Amino acid sequence: MIRASFFYQELAAYGINFYTGVPDSLLKNLCAYVTDHADHHIIAANEGGAMGIAAGHYLATGQISVVYMQNSGEGNIINPLASLVDKEVYNIPVLLVIGWRGKPGVHDEPQHVKQGKVTTALLETMGIPYSVLSKDEHEASLQIKQAVEKMQISKECYALIIEKDTFEPYQLSTVSAHPELSLSREEAIGIVASAIGPKDVIVSTTGMISRELFEYRTRNHQGHERDFLTVGSMGHASQIALGIALEKPDRRVWCFDGDGAAIMHLGGMAIVGSQALGNYIHVVFNNGAHDSVGGQPTVGLDIDLPTIAKAAGYKQVVSVSSKEELERCLDYARHDKVGESRHDNEGGNFSPLLLEIRVKKGNRNDLGRPTTTPVENKEALMDFLKQ
Repeated sequence: MIRASFFYQELAAYGINFYTGVPDSLLKNLCAYVTDHADHHIIAANEGGAMGIAAGHYLATGQISVVYMQNSGEGNIINPLASLVDKEVYNIPVLLVIGWRGKPGVHDEPQHVKQGKVTTALLETMGIPYSVLSKDEHEASLQIKQAVEKMQISKECYALIIEKDTFEPYQLSTVSAHPELSLSREEAIGIVASAIGPKDVIVSTTGMISRELFEYRTRNHQGHERDFLTVGSMGHASQIALGIALEKPDRRVWCFDGDGAAIMHLGGMAIVGSQALGNYIHVVFNNGAHDSVGGQPTVGLDIDLPTIAKAAGYKQVVSVSSKEELERCLDYARHDKVGESRHDNEGGNFSPLLLEIRVKKGNRNDLGRPTTTPVENKEALMDFLKQ
């Protein structure tokens, strides 16, 4: 393995010291080091946005930026790769650092398998030269030198692909403390899940939220047919829930979202609000962190998500941070009428509702993963919705 400090210092020697991107578990040690040491580091809303930031940095300084991501984020950078930084458009160099989840031959979760197979093929299709970064520092130094020289000469992007266990462990020391938050996300998920009606369904976002919801059902000897576990597609759970709610107006649909996922595609709130559905409840478990990929901070606790949702058209917004506040809010929601008309806000209905639950960072070390396959999960939910 190589040291994150070595990688950072090698790039700094070439004048590359601006970092932006979306955290990844394979890059968590590098991201932690960058968070602690970089003077210029922005954790972006999504990978495409990071490309825009990097392009702007180059326009202002003439210096190359690093954009880091999980390989699942390659899809988000296709457009700016082709229409912004490409040599046939503005010809702007960016160093892409991409975590290779689902690498063929390496066991990984289902949502990473396809992406792992096409990681290098997508780069080849886009005409992006790349190297799989060596775990030997001498060899890695030569690869970095080659990458920088190519970018300096051609003004084109270059990618360094990062395999599992490439970087030595590094513990993040820059931590945003919120001692006022005592409610855990897992406890909050249990409280909300226990309050939903027998016909209600939940669409939960990728990461710890889906894992904790699955374990809640298992622990309470409940089936999983009412829950759609969005194990991939970060940031799109709210739109999946919207698609269901539109077609099932007699069922209340709950979206269990995370702050990082909600921020990643924040425009989804505007679409939810515009539909004025009387059966949609958007729950954002906000701990200000990308918890499942190393705990890197988000801006979730620094911005006012309820006010954003209100401006986007949600009829009611609420923010809670204690068990007592949450239970009072849910008791109110239980007496709400599920509206069949998208624009009929009479009769006590307050949906769509944005419920922000501010929770503390972290999760159990022994937290498991879903034991059903994505296809089994899909089919069980579809059967439930037919009833």
